[in-house]
Amino acid sequence: MDAISNFFVTGASGQLGRIVVQLLADRGFNVIAGMRDPAKGADLAALGAEVRAFDYDNPASLASALAGTDRLLLISSSEVGKRVTQHQAVIDAACTAGVAFIAYTSILRATETPIGLASEHRATEALIQQSGIAHAFLRNGWYCENFMMGLTPAIQHGALMTCANQARFSAATRADFAAGAVAVLTKADPEAASVYELAGSTSFSMEELAMMISDASSREIAFVNVPEAQYAEMLISTGMPEPFARSLAETDTLAGQGWLQDDSRTLEQLIGRPTTPISALLSSLTPTAA
Repeated sequence: MDAISNFFVTGASGQLGRIVVQLLADRGFNVIAGMRDPAKGADLAALGAEVRAFDYDNPASLASALAGTDRLLLISSSEVGKRVTQHQAVIDAACTAGVAFIAYTSILRATETPIGLASEHRATEALIQQSGIAHAFLRNGWYCENFMMGLTPAIQHGALMTCANQARFSAATRADFAAGAVAVLTKADPEAASVYELAGSTSFSMEELAMMISDASSREIAFVNVPEAQYAEMLISTGMPEPFARSLAETDTLAGQGWLQDDSRTLEQLIGRPTTPISALLSSLTPTAA
């Protein structure tokens, strides 16, 4: 890798992007952190990253923001329903700016999975392929942190509610996926069109997760499987927007068909170690804190 190569990370103020920027900066690479509000990047600037304004919804500004970029990590937008338009703007800007390589954070088995969230990822992958820019698709599985959001109600009510039945999730932490992204971005000679199906080294069911929460919190947590529609209504009742709630419920149901399980250990091979098990995140729980 040429030491003067410039890496650009979009969505750098987000949870995944921030870790990627930190990892690149720690290794001494020239890294540009793109974010909607540069004021949120003071800590990254302190690490040596250059912080630039980068707003997916302001296409006219993107090419100039990408000036000097050799390799781009396009972290998928969080705005479901707007992603394809936003990603198209970034890809067009990358072409104009002469970016040589794009890595894109997609979803596990994007071209095959029936999970609804995959449609915008498939469309983005196609747009990148059509751009002619050398690229890699980082098809990330589920984050361990996704499951941590349900801990408080599970502990409060003594039950982990789901519609995933006996689905198995090969989840990894954001830090693991970030390390995988850095490994691909910094390859001395990355393949022009490569696909990485990325997931945790081990998998677990929601019933097993309930048992792990029980052990970590010293409280009995039951595993309760409910119909998809009931689970979606439960999520909506917590204040979650209805489209997102129904999408998550559908995803849990489809996970039962194996779409979020992967035994390839590709991520483990990329980062040179097993991924962090979800039990490590749960270890921070104490009976008092719970």
